This record gives sequence, structure tokens and C-alpha cells, in this order.
Amino acid sequence: MKIVILDGYALNPGDLSWHGLERSGDLIVYDRIEKEPKKIIEAIADAEIIFTNKTPLTKDILKKVSHVKYIGVLATGYNVVDIVVANELGITVTNVPAYGTDAVAQMTFALLLELCNHVGIHEQAVKAGEWTNSVDWCFWKSPLTELKGKTLGIIGFGRIGKAVARIALAFEMNVKVSSNKKHYELEGEKFKNSSFDELISQSDIISLHCPLTKSTKGIISKNSIEKMKDGVMIINTARGPLIVEEDLKNALNSGKVGGASVDVISVEPIKEDNALLKAKNCIITPHIAWASIESRQRLLNIAIQNLEAYLKGSPVNVVR
Repeated sequence: MKIVILDGYALNPGDLSWHGLERSGDLIVYDRIEKEPKKIIEAIADAEIIFTNKTPLTKDILKKVSHVKYIGVLATGYNVVDIVVANELGITVTNVPAYGTDAVAQMTFALLLELCNHVGIHEQAVKAGEWTNSVDWCFWKSPLTELKGKTLGIIGFGRIGKAVARIALAFEMNVKVSSNKKHYELEGEKFKNSSFDELISQSDIISLHCPLTKSTKGIISKNSIEKMKDGVMIINTARGPLIVEEDLKNALNSGKVGGASVDVISVEPIKEDNALLKAKNCIITPHIAWASIESRQRLLNIAIQNLEAYLKGSPVNVVR
């Protein structure tokens, strides 16, 4: 049986082993594939098992590779595969849920702490000689912010939102949550369920952890920002289109928003004309919250288990 990985580099740039998949068949790994249908079809060739991360498997492609029996998505999101057509063709599609919860929660606080403590610019200043040449025994180039007692508003309260809340409570922050479900069992002095409007108007920091849907697209926009506290900080490790980037840029440049850290952008990789590249006090990282070596190993392990379960006739994590 032939197994093809269409874009293996994203998951495994060389620090993980494909051995677990090699046990199940003849494995061919492409680091990257051009996103042209012809190139994708050529790469799939006569393989029955396909793995993809971001390489699209559209209706037209799927109908031309009728020999494919299984598609493993090496991610949680599976919009790169036309699920309706795959189901019609009898192709089993699986994804990898819940592999990166702790990594994303940790990155959320890395981004927040950088906004609060500005470690990067101070480290650069020291190496540039500014401390050596300082007339004072210390200096700071930007105001430093303490998290204790601040209110963190979490929009979306799935696994990642809950992990972020636990870290926030360890920092002795107050936590407000806006989600489809109320979590009364967690209510207490430091934790409150909130409406969206209450959360955005009362939070010092807002962190996005909701899925991208029709109702959440552009949830952070000029209208919602106007209701926020002056100097609010915004963190996004969820999905880029949750934010209207032009509106956030304007709010950052005016000082209405004190700072933003985003690991996701509306179009990825980021384009040269992205509005946030022209924003003040905006940290942008290249969608790496998920990518710790532990998280990627966990993802690969689950992908291997998904395939083995399928081959035994009892598939798990099936997308329908």
C-alpha cells in the first residue's frame, strides 16, 4: 500500500520521525507541493492513503484520484478537503483534534507578556550598548505592565480558552468569559460569565479563542473596539479573520488599543500590504502557537493512530 504526504515540512522539518507511518505502507514524503491541481494529482499518483496539512484537495482533484481511500488531515481544521465530495466518493477523512491546547495557551501568554514586559526591545537595547552607556543603573524604553488584578476577557471557552483561564488565575488575574455555554460551576470571585458587550467594555486584555464562523468573523471591528477600555490589549491565537485588520490598525495608531499580539492573519502567509504591518505596538508571529516540538509529536502520534484505526476497520476522528 502506498502512502503519500503532500506537505510534510510544515509538521516535520526534520526533527521528528515518520517511522510510525512507514510501518503501514510504502511512504513517500513531499516537503512541499505546488498548489496547482495538476501537480497535486501527479504527487498523489496511485496512492491509496494521503496526508495533507494545507495542500487543498478540491472536488476536481478528488474526482480524478478515485483510487484514494483515506485522507488524513495533519491539523484540526479540515477546510482544505472537500468533505462533501470525499464522503460521496467513499473516502474516509480524519483530522487531529486537541493536540495543541497547552502549546497555544502558552503562546497566548508569551504574546501577552511581550506586550507587558517588552523583553525583546530591552534585550536588543542592551546588546546595542545602551545599558553600557547609560548614566543610570537601569532604564526602560516602554512602560511595563503588571498582570495581577487585571481583567482578562476570553472570547470562546473550549479547551484552549479553559487552559488560558487557568494560567490567568495563576497570575491572580480576574477572568471574564463570553461563550455559547455558561460555566456556572467555575463562577467565583475571580471568574465570571459575561455577555460579549460586558466583556469587551470591562476587560483590560481580550484574548480570542473562538472558532471562525459567520457570526464571529470580524468580531473585533471598529464598532466593538469603540466599546473597549482605552489602552486595551488584544491577543489573537485563534483565526485571523476574527479581526478587521484595518480597524485594529487604526485603533492601535490612535492609541485607543494599547497593544496587540497576533499569531494569525486574515491571509497567510502575510501579504506585504497587510494593515497590521503599519500598526504601532503590534506584535505579529507566523502562526506558530501550535508548533512546539511536543505539540507536533503529539499531532503525528494521533495521525498514526488514526491511520492504524482505519486499517483495522474502526476509524476514529472521522470528519463528516
